[in-house]
Amino acid sequence: MKIAVMGAAGRMGQELIRAVAATPGCTVSGGTEKAGCEAVGRDLGTLAGLEALGVAVSSDIIAVISRADAVLDFTTPHATSGFAKIAAEHGVVHVIGTTGFDAASEAIVTEAAKRTAIIKAGNMSLGVNLLAALTKQVAAALGEDFDIEIVEMHHRLKVDAPSGTALLLGAAAAEGRNVALGDCSVRVRDGHTGPRKTGDIGFATLRGGSVVGDHTVIFAGNGERIELTHLAADRGIFARGAVKAAVWGKGRAPGLYSMADVLGI
Repeated sequence: MKIAVMGAAGRMGQELIRAVAATPGCTVSGGTEKAGCEAVGRDLGTLAGLEALGVAVSSDIIAVISRADAVLDFTTPHATSGFAKIAAEHGVVHVIGTTGFDAASEAIVTEAAKRTAIIKAGNMSLGVNLLAALTKQVAAALGEDFDIEIVEMHHRLKVDAPSGTALLLGAAAAEGRNVALGDCSVRVRDGHTGPRKTGDIGFATLRGGSVVGDHTVIFAGNGERIELTHLAADRGIFARGAVKAAVWGKGRAPGLYSMADVLGI
């Protein structure tokens, strides 16, 4: 399977290159960066610390996507929106690990999914998606007698908050309670906020150091507390999940899929 990596020079891009190269039956068919980036023209293998693969980083997005069976995309919402349109035009599987979408970008991806298979997830790891399934189950079992708070921490360079994973977990908790996350989400607390509203799902965001990604869902009741935690120590878990999603997506009907679909959970 020919797989291309968008944003190949970034930390996640390099992880994706290594993951594709290490997967039997998969080859790195291409990789992109913006015109003017010093990585353009470099071999994708040496860029990622591997032996040369004989494929160079390119700024020709259409050429890279059109030659691939699937593209792996952990870039930015604006870039991902453009990639989605091109992937749809060429019937290429689009695996999206990008987070921080606004409504307009989400709409573009949803429209593109009418023409090709798109696997989109706030987190590609098996552990996190199992955590989401457990969060939904626990939220349904406990009800509003338990307050839900989601705490996440990432490295100092992360630009969006709450993280896509935190929102994934919040959505799972809301689904367990049969409510819409947008109706009960509390993203910021500052000053005199008054008492906590029953049914709220709160988010706390921490940033610092080189933390890959820590997430805890807290169910706080009277006299007891349950905490479900996932700690990511290696970006490779996300890259391996993305490759798994690409392989799963080959030959699938057009549609917008999640990692829960890929993992069958």
